[in-house]
Amino acid sequence: MKTDVQIAQEATLNPIAAVAEKLGITGEKLELYGNHKAKVSLSVLKENQAKPDGKLVLVTAINPTPAGEGKTTTNVGLSMALNKIGKKTITTLREPSLGPCFGVKGGAAGGGYAQVIPMEDINLHFTGDFHAITSAHSLLAALLDNHLHQGNALQIDLNRIVWRRVVDMNDRALRNITVGQGSKANGVERETGFDITVASEIMAILCLASSLTDLKDRLSRMIVAYDVAGEAVTAKDLEATGAMALLLKDAIKPNLVQTLENTPAFIHGGPFANIAHGCNSVLATKTALKLADYVVTEAGFGADLGAEKFFNIKCRYAELKPNAVVIVATVRALKMNGGIEKTKLSEENVTAVKIGSANLVQHLENLKKFKVPVVVAINKFPTDTEAEFEAIRQACSSEAVNVVLSDVFSQGGEGGVELANEVVKLCEMGPSQFEPLYSLELPLEEKIETIAREIYRADGVIFTPEAKNQLEEIVTLGFDHLPVCMAKTQYSFSDDAALLGAPKDFKIHVKEVRLSAGAGFVVAITGSIMTMPGLPKVPAANGMDITEDGEIIGLS
Repeated sequence: MKTDVQIAQEATLNPIAAVAEKLGITGEKLELYGNHKAKVSLSVLKENQAKPDGKLVLVTAINPTPAGEGKTTTNVGLSMALNKIGKKTITTLREPSLGPCFGVKGGAAGGGYAQVIPMEDINLHFTGDFHAITSAHSLLAALLDNHLHQGNALQIDLNRIVWRRVVDMNDRALRNITVGQGSKANGVERETGFDITVASEIMAILCLASSLTDLKDRLSRMIVAYDVAGEAVTAKDLEATGAMALLLKDAIKPNLVQTLENTPAFIHGGPFANIAHGCNSVLATKTALKLADYVVTEAGFGADLGAEKFFNIKCRYAELKPNAVVIVATVRALKMNGGIEKTKLSEENVTAVKIGSANLVQHLENLKKFKVPVVVAINKFPTDTEAEFEAIRQACSSEAVNVVLSDVFSQGGEGGVELANEVVKLCEMGPSQFEPLYSLELPLEEKIETIAREIYRADGVIFTPEAKNQLEEIVTLGFDHLPVCMAKTQYSFSDDAALLGAPKDFKIHVKEVRLSAGAGFVVAITGSIMTMPGLPKVPAANGMDITEDGEIIGLS
């Protein structure tokens, strides 16, 4: 079979203006970025506000493994399949980060014959949204250091500056740095560091904002430091809000592209799900819901991270009522959860599938707690066997959840028709009964403990003394009513990446708690999670190139 980039570059794309016209987006409401990408004006959502929302379908997955699950591939394929059976459908996805694209994870435009295109643009600079976010974040950092250099009128405590810098690249050497070295003219010397752009609070704000006004309000509330009296110092105090909003004036608008089968796709925003909330923008999702019968969206990594945050954070702020959930798994990934090495995944092993299915079943149990109907999509590989499929069906039968085989990777939308019909059946069961997992009235510690107990199945939570102090300070500042964003490894229900399957008898270790007052959540950092990833020994970048005639090599 051809590579993803070969398939993408051989595809026949419709002019993006034609794709937009079918959605009723014309004239000045569409800002073209060439022939196949466009920004959509925020006025489209305002003008269609009175229309009823379409059905909202979340695509999530089991905990990721090196064997691959294909969540985005399934999302794209399902959206194309829904269109094939006569349902006007839009897919909404996150934008890929350059960090994992050049590192180990690869891009995020789907795969095979279930991709969003132009994939090479989407996986690289796209429409410049991430650069705008990086610039806005860097501007605030520069204004903060300039304020210190110019006399520190706000009496900022140099030991309590929490605003770091960001870059959209995996670069471990930047995790801890010293700025202001040299002469006094170079600023105040202090220690700081870099996070990856997708971990920036500005990224989270862009994806949760409901309007430009809301964006500015959220930006103004961001805490950059604390003064010597212990009071929070915000972006508003540094008079940075207006300039940051100016840098984000285009980035806030959703991006419109298409799938290989010309299904419209809004791709906008890109917070990671292991260190942020892992969902595309509220504006893209809500705009799509006004323009389509069905909207297929996704949340990053496994359902213990992305889906939990989609339900407890995004759905709260956007007042969304999801109608169905698709959880994606592969036979290969379930074998890995059952203890099989990657080199032996092509061999039939029903016993390993049965053992590994404990991971899938726990996700199903968890998703039911949100009262949204679920279907399992098995992303097919050529080496899968009917006996292995039957083992998965039997494992899921205890949860009364149907299992559907999906072959969108090799067949496009046609390979997802059975899944599309099952999704429609779930969505037509009646009005959404969705409920978040916890009440915002609970104390912050109890919110964290609820997620750890109900989703991860931990025996308890151990807070470091530093985390305890940070929680107390957040309560004192009056932000204890916020939802929680857990920063945890994506590879396990626990905070230990090596514990696969459905581990028991463990505790979650919260080492630090950060307040994202602008985004509107509290980040609990667990285990060894880092907000600036590093590159592997052999980065994906080493195998990438472009030829004189424009052929792209190694991008996936």
